[in-house]
Amino acid sequence: MSSRAEHPYPNEIRTQVNVATSVHAVSPRVTAGPKGFSFEQIVTAVEVIGDFVAAALGLVLAYQLYRWLGLGKDVSYSQTAVVAASAVYGFLFVLLLDREGAYRNGPGLLQIRSTERLLRVSVQSFLVLLPVVVFTAHAVSRWVLMIALLLVPLLVFIHKQLFEFGVSQLHAQGWGIRKAIIYGAGYTGKRIFSVVSRDRRLGIQPIMVVDDDYLRVGPEFFTCDYRRERGAPVIGGPVDARLIRDMGAKLVLIAIPSLGSEKFSAVAHAAREAGATLAYVASNQSISSDEWIDQMDLDGILLSSIGAPQSKFFYEQLKRLLDISISILIIGLISPMLLAVALAIRFDSKGPVIFRQRRVGKGGRLFNMYKFRSMHVDAPKYGYSPTEAMDPRITRVGRFIRRTSMDELPQLFNVLRGDMSLVGPRPEQPFIVEGYGVRERQRLCVLPGITGLWQLSADRAFLIHENLQYDLYYIRHRGFFLDLSILAHTALFAMRGV
Repeated sequence: MSSRAEHPYPNEIRTQVNVATSVHAVSPRVTAGPKGFSFEQIVTAVEVIGDFVAAALGLVLAYQLYRWLGLGKDVSYSQTAVVAASAVYGFLFVLLLDREGAYRNGPGLLQIRSTERLLRVSVQSFLVLLPVVVFTAHAVSRWVLMIALLLVPLLVFIHKQLFEFGVSQLHAQGWGIRKAIIYGAGYTGKRIFSVVSRDRRLGIQPIMVVDDDYLRVGPEFFTCDYRRERGAPVIGGPVDARLIRDMGAKLVLIAIPSLGSEKFSAVAHAAREAGATLAYVASNQSISSDEWIDQMDLDGILLSSIGAPQSKFFYEQLKRLLDISISILIIGLISPMLLAVALAIRFDSKGPVIFRQRRVGKGGRLFNMYKFRSMHVDAPKYGYSPTEAMDPRITRVGRFIRRTSMDELPQLFNVLRGDMSLVGPRPEQPFIVEGYGVRERQRLCVLPGITGLWQLSADRAFLIHENLQYDLYYIRHRGFFLDLSILAHTALFAMRGV
């Protein structure tokens, strides 16, 4: 499958499902709305209106806070002028979101890319309006823009969380749901199944997995969700029109990147005959999975390049400044809690309060990583981490601090020392790194972190090195706004006690 000409239905492939793997899965939008409007069109319209209202309201509240706090010059405007300016700002904000692809692409990885986009657009809107404020004769306070820079993304973020919850509730009631058959029960099939089954915003319900390898056939095919709440049976192939019709499937997802053109055409024909839409994973048969692949769009021509991840000097310096500032701030704020946890560990079981373990950092350099001790002192120092809360190695206090991630807090001192960053791939133990291949060693290109994409995913219940795609995705797309988004979602994660 080296060209698009080999694949039918090119116009039916609408958007990219972010599967968080090295392959790209393409999926159509959900279409199940009344009176000629698709469910997705209605949902998108509601999202756009909500973003507009949240952004406009943010500017109104910023002006009201400016007046209430008495900041700068006391400049007042008529209510009509404030509403008009807020409407223009809301329209600009929505235009910038649309320019960034907020209403064209599928849901971002773990919603973090959506938060990153929101922060980036907030700064862009500030930079667009700042020259207007500075170089025009209108006496507009810069304080209003500064407050709006903080307030608007917060309000839009809250709106999007409520919006996502509303959409998921509609899907739970059967609105806008598209039943799907996944063809391929291998690694890619598992990744796609995991994403589409747990991300209800997509509106895709995988009801069956089909595979030609009968060794993979079984009664249930679980998502990687740590709760293992959703699953579907795996049956033997082939995928034909009768199967698609009998199951009521409206979407067939081909999850075999190396599928031959003859089988691909057969599945495509079956989908067309059954009136279902076809989606497929692009093939990179000529490229080794060990290679670092980047893509660029040259006037509509998609080119792939093979190389190593590029260094980002200014971003890395800014990130180091952010690491130091936030670490000092957090340590100062939670020092009483650190003391309380240390005392609880001391009285709960024998042994030191701080657990030190050698980990592998950037470039393969070894360092001592600090954690609050959560296991009994006679537990093996090196080995795979417990996956069950009732593991006998874990102490009573250890169960609590592991569930709340408090055991990770001493790593803030690793961040101050420069061994780690706040955000990045988790540092692994030396015996695991010894078994790394070329692809796994890409994790060592950047500083390891306390939190990251893997920690925010449902796959965190599984071993880190079995979920490499999250770290490679982060390394490829790392940036200041992505780091801020991961930190924000980590804070929400911790507050929910997940």
